[in-house]
Amino acid sequence: MPKKKVLLFSDFGVDDVIAVLYALYTEEIEIVGIVADYGNVSKQTALQNVKFLQSLTETSRPIIGGAVAPLTGDLPEYFPEIHGIAGLGPIIPENHASDESFMENFFEVKAMITKYQQDITIYSAGRLTSLATAFILYPETMKLVKDIYIMGGAFGVPGNVTPVAEANIYGDPYAANIVLKLSPKPAYIIPLDVTKYAIFTPEMINDLDLYFKQTGDKVGEIIKPLVDYYQKFYKKTYPDIQGSPLHDLLAMWALKPDSEIEYVQVPVSIEVNIGNTFGQSSGDFRAIAEKEDWRVHNVAVNFNYRNFIEDVYGAFKNPPKR
Repeated sequence: MPKKKVLLFSDFGVDDVIAVLYALYTEEIEIVGIVADYGNVSKQTALQNVKFLQSLTETSRPIIGGAVAPLTGDLPEYFPEIHGIAGLGPIIPENHASDESFMENFFEVKAMITKYQQDITIYSAGRLTSLATAFILYPETMKLVKDIYIMGGAFGVPGNVTPVAEANIYGDPYAANIVLKLSPKPAYIIPLDVTKYAIFTPEMINDLDLYFKQTGDKVGEIIKPLVDYYQKFYKKTYPDIQGSPLHDLLAMWALKPDSEIEYVQVPVSIEVNIGNTFGQSSGDFRAIAEKEDWRVHNVAVNFNYRNFIEDVYGAFKNPPKR
């Protein structure tokens, strides 16, 4: 089976990094390019993290510089208490940055989509600013994209930034609104409704770490310090939680053709007006014929947790296919 070619938009926090590692380990996903964005960390730090990962994994993918700030005009807010100063938990990599002007190459998004037309999937793991920019600049080119997957939103559960808003959407609701309105086909949205249940317990992480140490897998060994740092935040914020929800990992798993995720096609709207509901994602899930006149998208509502865990374990416990 040919690998699914993926252009990744990411802000390179803890769960983003683990999602990228999973993609490197699994047989069915091939990241063909990376757009590094602000979000969990600054754009500059995200670029450094990409270079750190490429050095660590001895891989090379085209790197594209993404957005530095949201379309709202606000200064971005970073989250070191969740993802660490460098977005890698306790890990502070050496400075792999080069002259950032070399990464003012957003036009490469158009070239890459054209190269893999009808055979490329976009996966956005962070703020949607850069993806919205692509839709504004290259509307015809974006019609060549096979599918779009988005980790973001909170439809039937509380938000993780405000009572109603999830971080990736809240960080730039204007961009999310553009993407969901201009996408030529329904996007696949993997919201907090399902990702909050993509829990890896400390016992699971310790088991993986023992395997990586026994097999001398230095790449895999960075997972435990990343997730342990992440877990401290979640345990402090949600004392009853049993582990760490790896949001972006579940959304990366969703790209696999055999992932067991249930979607519902519903009209979706993003709240862009300033106020208590700013950044809220809404879906018309009513079982009626006449629904809201919003663009229809595929919203994940359930997934097979056992299948997810077993598949991730299976990928990490086999020699990486890089």
